[in-house]
Amino acid sequence: MRALRWHGKQDIRCDTVPDPKIEHPRDAIIKVTSCAICGSDLHLYDGFMPGMENGDIMGHETMGIVEEVGSEVTNLKKGDRVVIPFTIFCGECDQCRRGNFSVCERSNRNKSLADKVFGHTTAGLFGYTHLTGGYPGGQAEYLRVPFADKTHIKVPLGIPDETLLFLSDIFPTGWQAAVQCDIQPDDTVAIWGCGPVGQFAIRSALLLGAKQVIAIDRVPERLAMAEAGGATTIDFSKESVVERLNELTRGKGPEKCIDAVGMEAHATATIDSMYDRAKQAVMLETDRPHVLREMMYVCRPAGVLSIPGVYGGLLDKVPFGMAMNKGLTFRMGQTHVNRWTDDLLRRIEMGQIDPSFVITHKVGLEEGPNMYKTFRDKLDGCIKVVLKP
Repeated sequence: MRALRWHGKQDIRCDTVPDPKIEHPRDAIIKVTSCAICGSDLHLYDGFMPGMENGDIMGHETMGIVEEVGSEVTNLKKGDRVVIPFTIFCGECDQCRRGNFSVCERSNRNKSLADKVFGHTTAGLFGYTHLTGGYPGGQAEYLRVPFADKTHIKVPLGIPDETLLFLSDIFPTGWQAAVQCDIQPDDTVAIWGCGPVGQFAIRSALLLGAKQVIAIDRVPERLAMAEAGGATTIDFSKESVVERLNELTRGKGPEKCIDAVGMEAHATATIDSMYDRAKQAVMLETDRPHVLREMMYVCRPAGVLSIPGVYGGLLDKVPFGMAMNKGLTFRMGQTHVNRWTDDLLRRIEMGQIDPSFVITHKVGLEEGPNMYKTFRDKLDGCIKVVLKP
């Protein structure tokens, strides 16, 4: 089959590789009909996430048709249409029984490595680092799905792939980010980053009843999409984020803040952002946490910081004393995708939201390597790329 593989920093190639096979009775093989490039794939592309190996297959936003199932998979059959969540989970361990699927205790096949690095293992993830299992991803013609009797979302016929695909990650990720905020009717929710996750966080916060949503970015196309979704926008390249947020909240600050940026904040004009870039350039810091610092500073005391943005390692000069004294609550983590997808699929079917709004580019799998650069550099108004094998 053809698949997009990582060969080093900013080196993604479309290669011919062996077709996946059933390796365990709980496996299934999926013929991929649509997949996508995610913002967190760019952390791998740019070489910021440890644990990648030459030849790893990329991708964790995937859907398709069941081609084959293992002997213990009784709830799927050949021909079923499924979306595959990026989190692999067993459905049986203590964490899964609590609905904490992204920290499944059994699905990371490199558990001993994760235990050493994280203290305790997290779930296996498709197409990500070997710290999360090193599982081949879904930017390919076929995908092997471990624990397939649990790791799937069965979806109906008659709804386009483009409307359903993002149940795999970015829609539930934006939704979880908003749910973590415990939004109240009078709340202002400020969202840093108007990429795909930020776009879904905007719409989720409004669906959950936020009085005001403010979206922060510098890319005109992203800001326009955020405004179309109901947000008030701030272009951080043209005005002070802190001053404008205080103006919009009568000097009190937003009650709820969402970091949909993560480890590669692109601010360049502030002292702390220049400091981060200098330290990262000489490998003295892994992440650029400008957004996290800014949220801690501007958030209203007793507020909530929700962090769906991916961080990879060690952060420097984070004002934790400020956060402690202001009584801020932090909620973060990889998304418990299947905790939310029944409700989100129902909302799609009811017409509350059509997730395909976020797609700006749709190309064949062979064009994937070029689209990584387009997506990374935000060329041609690129916000979200769908690949069709």
